[in-house]
Amino acid sequence: MAVFTCEKCGKPVETRCKPKKCPHCGETGAMCKAEAPPPKKSRSKMN
Repeated sequence: MAVFTCEKCGKPVETRCKPKKCPHCGETGAMCKAEAPPPKKSRSKMN
């Protein structure tokens, strides 16, 4: 999964493919790929 952010309204969208238009404001061609946050590390007990 990738995170795309709208250059107009700034809303992030998590999806596999780049959206053609922003689902929040409807602007076409304004979606750019953003850095996805690193996955959370799970803590496991070390025996």
